[in-house]
Amino acid sequence: MISLDDAFAKFKSRLELNDREQKDASRRHYELRDHVKAAFTVDRDVLTGSYARHTKTKPLKDVDVFFTLSRDAHGDYLTEKPSVLLGDVKTCLVDAYGRSCVDLGRRSVGVELGVAGQDDRVLSLDAVPAFAENGHYLIPDGWDETWVKTDPERHAALATDANKAFGKQWKPVVKMVKKWNEHHGKPIKPSFLIEVMALELLRPPFSGGYVYELKAFFATARDRIRETWDDPVGLGTPVSDRMDAAQCSVAEAALDDAGRHVDRAVQAKRAGRNGDALDIWRNDVFGPLFPLS
Repeated sequence: MISLDDAFAKFKSRLELNDREQKDASRRHYELRDHVKAAFTVDRDVLTGSYARHTKTKPLKDVDVFFTLSRDAHGDYLTEKPSVLLGDVKTCLVDAYGRSCVDLGRRSVGVELGVAGQDDRVLSLDAVPAFAENGHYLIPDGWDETWVKTDPERHAALATDANKAFGKQWKPVVKMVKKWNEHHGKPIKPSFLIEVMALELLRPPFSGGYVYELKAFFATARDRIRETWDDPVGLGTPVSDRMDAAQCSVAEAALDDAGRHVDRAVQAKRAGRNGDALDIWRNDVFGPLFPLS
């Protein structure tokens, strides 16, 4: 039977992208880039979001591609409702992928790639149109009909700095928490909120043990989930703005459960019941990616 330390090491490895996944992601997002650039004049297109920050969980969904549009060619969009631009991006992607595969999101247009159930493939991509603006970017919010300030490059730098300060274990712990969130129906939304909270709640130095860090995160996140969590680079709307009172209650209950399961796993390990501890981590916390052997 695998030891708990080895199980966490294997789990961490399973959350990393392998070569096949990297190649598939590269092929897929370059195809998306070509389709958008055929319809729009793009000054720059880059990968952003959790995929670019190396905090994305598997299977790969919602891989963000950020398109900085030319103001000379498309600046008139800034005088329109933001949903107009999102609608036009959707139209160009419907032509490429088909209507049933393209969905209009709040600040992006999503493309389902028809590879459900294949964990080594990219399941979906998000096209995020943007305009450069005084050292940051403006992206359309189709729900609020506003232009939202953001800076994904600064977000990535914060994640890199946090990971370095935490002994290069910040990103692995964040991915573990995201996998817990996914396994339990995503009580914390959006998943970026987990990263924002982790910037404050995962305090360096790394303790040397994933169990301790996860237990501390679940407990503190439960106590603070109702707080307003602003964009860590001081731009845009609060990252927590999707968590209303009812959703916070759901998240509190899920975080309470997570803490209890961690305590049970710790107690089982202390009692010499390693197999029971592994079962709890797999079945009650993380799901099938956590190994039993």
